[in-house]
Amino acid sequence: MTDGRADAGPPQRRTVLAALAVDAGRPVGTDVLISRVWGPNPPEGARRSVHAHIARIRHVCARLDDASGEGLRLGRRSDGYVLEADRHQVDVHHFHRLLGRAHDVRVPDTERVSLLGEALGLWRGEPLSGLDGPWVEQMRQAWRRERVDATIEWARGQARLGASAATIGPLSALLDDFPLVEPLAEELMRALHATGRDAEALLCFASMQRRLTEELGTDPGAALRKVHQAILRGDLPAPAAPPQPAPPKRSRPPRGAPAQLPVAVRGFTGRHEELARLDGFLATAQPPAPVVISAVSGSAGVGKTTLAVHWAHRVREFFPDGQLYVNLRGFDPGGAVGDPAEAVRGFLDAFAVPPARIPPGLEAQAALYRSLLADRQMLIVLDNARDAEQVRPLLPGAPGCLVVVTSRNRLTSLAAAEGAHLLAIDVLSPDESRSLLADRLDADRLAAEPAAVAEIVARCAGLPLALAVLAARAATEPRIPLSTLADELRETGSRLDALDGGDPATRVRAVFSWSYDALTPGAARLYRQLGLHPGPDISARAAASLAAAAPTRIRILLAELTRTHLLTEHLPGRYSMHDLLRAYAGELARTEDTETDRHQATYRVLDHYLHTALRAQCLLGPPADRILPSPAKPGVAPEEPADREEAMAWFTAEHPVLLAALQQAVQDGFDTHVWQLAAALTPYHQRQVLWSDWAATHTAGLAAGRRLADRAAEACAHRNIGNAESALGRPAEAHAHLERAADLYRLLGEPSGTAHTHLALGKVSAQQGRHTEGLEHSRQAVQGFHAAGDRAWEALALNNVGWDHAVMGEYRHAITYCEQALTLVKDTGHVSGEAHTWDTLGYAHHHLGEHSEAATCYERAAALFHDIGDRYYEADILAHLGDTHHAARNPEAAREAWTLSLALFEELDHQDAAVLRARLQHHLDLDPSDTVLPERG
Repeated sequence: MTDGRADAGPPQRRTVLAALAVDAGRPVGTDVLISRVWGPNPPEGARRSVHAHIARIRHVCARLDDASGEGLRLGRRSDGYVLEADRHQVDVHHFHRLLGRAHDVRVPDTERVSLLGEALGLWRGEPLSGLDGPWVEQMRQAWRRERVDATIEWARGQARLGASAATIGPLSALLDDFPLVEPLAEELMRALHATGRDAEALLCFASMQRRLTEELGTDPGAALRKVHQAILRGDLPAPAAPPQPAPPKRSRPPRGAPAQLPVAVRGFTGRHEELARLDGFLATAQPPAPVVISAVSGSAGVGKTTLAVHWAHRVREFFPDGQLYVNLRGFDPGGAVGDPAEAVRGFLDAFAVPPARIPPGLEAQAALYRSLLADRQMLIVLDNARDAEQVRPLLPGAPGCLVVVTSRNRLTSLAAAEGAHLLAIDVLSPDESRSLLADRLDADRLAAEPAAVAEIVARCAGLPLALAVLAARAATEPRIPLSTLADELRETGSRLDALDGGDPATRVRAVFSWSYDALTPGAARLYRQLGLHPGPDISARAAASLAAAAPTRIRILLAELTRTHLLTEHLPGRYSMHDLLRAYAGELARTEDTETDRHQATYRVLDHYLHTALRAQCLLGPPADRILPSPAKPGVAPEEPADREEAMAWFTAEHPVLLAALQQAVQDGFDTHVWQLAAALTPYHQRQVLWSDWAATHTAGLAAGRRLADRAAEACAHRNIGNAESALGRPAEAHAHLERAADLYRLLGEPSGTAHTHLALGKVSAQQGRHTEGLEHSRQAVQGFHAAGDRAWEALALNNVGWDHAVMGEYRHAITYCEQALTLVKDTGHVSGEAHTWDTLGYAHHHLGEHSEAATCYERAAALFHDIGDRYYEADILAHLGDTHHAARNPEAAREAWTLSLALFEELDHQDAAVLRARLQHHLDLDPSDTVLPERG
């Protein structure tokens, strides 16, 4: 190692390092590393080899970091390995960052050209030199395409600045390497003409025309012909400058700005006119202009999402407060159309709004969402919307934001009512289709079979999705002539044409069918089974249960489907399908598999989610609902989260899938799974304040219990609906459900369920101001839990009795019951219950003037909430600890506690931050005797 450099080792180890570097700062799983190094068929010892290479790379990184001090290290997380490095240290990320800045439409031409030139200057020889393999070649080809696109853009900028002469050499050299890329020839012709070298420009056109004819059997495209004719006429116009909106004025620095955009498609080509129109819409999005909405419409598979996401990445730096994205699943084949309430809640989570601050109901949550967007400049992508009504609750209410909506429908009502700009996109032209294929397949291969290329282009009907699937199939079988593939496609298409009339949609199905027929039997079976999955995506572990396959086997099958573009790994270890592909998979499942096979596959995946959810809920604390499911079907391998953090991460990742799975269970008659899934989801819904989902899932569970004539299921559903209604601020409705639950539990002779119902009735009674009645219900809950031998919930009920006494001013009684609760709650795993008990004790001691004891209680409560990651309650407790210190005439301790509380509330962007800030500024000057804790219920 010399001057901050080190030899990474043999090619295989360098490939592992490259596989980490392309995702620097993000975790890369071991399976992903294996796939990138060895492809779909890794050797038996691949995992051990990866671990050995990782150990050596970690040592090299440590030595480099010691030498340079640039923060280079290789870390390990639960979801993979992370190369922790400044992304400037990795040329490809620096290249992309410079391109991103250059694509900011606010940037003037001089700066844009400079940025592009700096980006192109990072190219030093062949990317990933000395390495080979399918993934390496894929990355190399993608980066080459980006280099070509950047060079073309740089040349156009130089031309606008009157510096065309500087581009002739680089364009000529690159055209030698990419002799069939027409935009390179077009810009070189423009540069030659601008410098008075018309003869050479015309010769360049003639050479390109000859190459296209000889190698592809086609003529130059319309753009190149237009430049040629303009040079002949002497009226070649200067290149147009991009729109230049005024720089935005920042009203606040970003704090944890959301960045939800999906990964942009590599090798994006064409759509120049559509991109220009979107750039024009952006130019109008400057305050005090109203919210600008662009509605992109077009048929399925035409590339709406790809266009929207690509453009959003181009302009994301124009929106310094972040980007929001949601797939509204407006045309989901399974009918699981996205709920606007779910989308709003997802956006509130992106803003890190603590659950306790989120109000019930879509209208109130949408109002909070719009308040958070006020004075922010954000880009919001609402993908795959069904209609305008699905979109409207997600629209900002203040200027400065830009919304991009994609839909198969032309959302004219958005234009009429909200002033949306409508942009309809059509299928690709034959020239654009050939360009897309050229970006994905070897140019020599295309040039060798122009007739086959022409037929493939025609058969794909100009749909990018069909072309991408076809190109992936061709790339996986490089030895098969394109003419053979065209023959297969023609045969398949003719068969479907005879059945369905030969419309464009049928042609797309022909491409899908052709790619499906080339799959191995195992991959084909998995593809059909994925058509039965409720969506919107699936993890590798869930896919293994769906297919009753071993995890090692399922990874190979998923890799095969991903290579053929029938499946997309949109996040590490998570897979999704385009709606058309999922509909086609479901169609195949219904025609090729027996009803028994389909039923068993659905049963297995529902078992996977149910058994994993039940394991995860136990890690969140002792569950209220004791669910004893039937043993999982053979082939099901439920996941096993290791701790509370992993359990919450699993629920968060799978929540949309779990809701869809529950709905599918309703539709397919899996009623036991319905009510048990609802119960398994309850702790997550409570922690995340997803009260509407809590009520809705158990409403479905109640209907399922009635169909099953299962009184235990009905009682569970009634009690949970009652709890959810209480949380939603509807105590009368809550009381009715809880009374019905109590009746059912008494009939069943179930003391634990009865006790939980009394616990809930106690809260509802207090909510209605009937504290004496609430205290009696809490006492009955204590007796019921004691009879059932449930120490954790008996302790929580004792804390509720203590709190009931405290709010009635009986502080000594409160302390007695809470001390009993603490004795019971030890070693039960109910950490949250213990923390709330210390909070009640602190409240009672404070009101008795026993400030030292109150401070000790609050400190213990805050420490426990810190341990379980509940930042809201930690901040709340610290605020009350500050109040207690102030009342005890200990201003320094009060200042410290309030400062810590303020820091947490500010981190959460919580409204209580303003209260704490004012308290720190003014409250210390007041008499300590004036400090009284606010009443809490």
